[in-house]
Amino acid sequence: MKIVVIGGTGLIGSKLVETLKERGHQPLAAAPNTGVDTISGKGLSEALAGAEVVVDVSNSPSMDDKAAMDFFQTSGRNLTAAEQRAGARHHVALSVVGTDRLQASGYFRAKVAQERLIETSDIPYTLVHATQFFEFIRSIADTSTVGGEVRVPPVKFQPMAAQDVASALADVALSEPANGMIEIGGPEQFRFDEAVHKVLEHDRDPRQVIADRAAPYYGVEIGDSTLIPGVDARLGRTTLDWWLAHVPPPTQLKTAVAEVVH
Repeated sequence: MKIVVIGGTGLIGSKLVETLKERGHQPLAAAPNTGVDTISGKGLSEALAGAEVVVDVSNSPSMDDKAAMDFFQTSGRNLTAAEQRAGARHHVALSVVGTDRLQASGYFRAKVAQERLIETSDIPYTLVHATQFFEFIRSIADTSTVGGEVRVPPVKFQPMAAQDVASALADVALSEPANGMIEIGGPEQFRFDEAVHKVLEHDRDPRQVIADRAAPYYGVEIGDSTLIPGVDARLGRTTLDWWLAHVPPPTQLKTAVAEVVH
């Protein structure tokens, strides 16, 4: 079965493409660097020709309110039109757990706009809301650093490995459309500050993690349950400790930490 993965060369997309290949399918990684641009429409019809399933894991290159809204609306409309021409029978889109609870953010308002386009199209669909990825914890720490301290709210946090996200998306892509939303998350629940501390401690990063209830999450004030999925969420298997032990940090990070330590 031909499955087109929009954003197929990124963190999740590349893992999804490999997972689908391992399961005996024919995924096509569609991204600007493979000649497919959902904003201009370049190469989109050609990429979708003969596709039964389209999985959109692309993301706005900017979290700026207007840029994100322009990206998700333009990309969404172009993708829907190309899917209709191709006769695609299932559209799968990756979104974020808590999107509806983060509407003080223009980025998450843009994600809701993307979902509305999908829900009102004629193409059967499944929306997959995932919790935050382990791979993003380090960048969250960086954006939450104030005066050498990492300040994050002590709220519930249930992150998951990118590979588990890809595996769940593959399961959904190979199933019948839900015409609704499902949630996926990690197998363990932490306090946000505890998870960040665990990762920085593993990296021997000297920054102190401060539990600060007033600290925002990407500029948005969040509550205790904003970032966690519901009781029916499908949970991955990879624990944070296993991931830290088996997935090396980016080379650039290792170099930076070494410079601090030595």
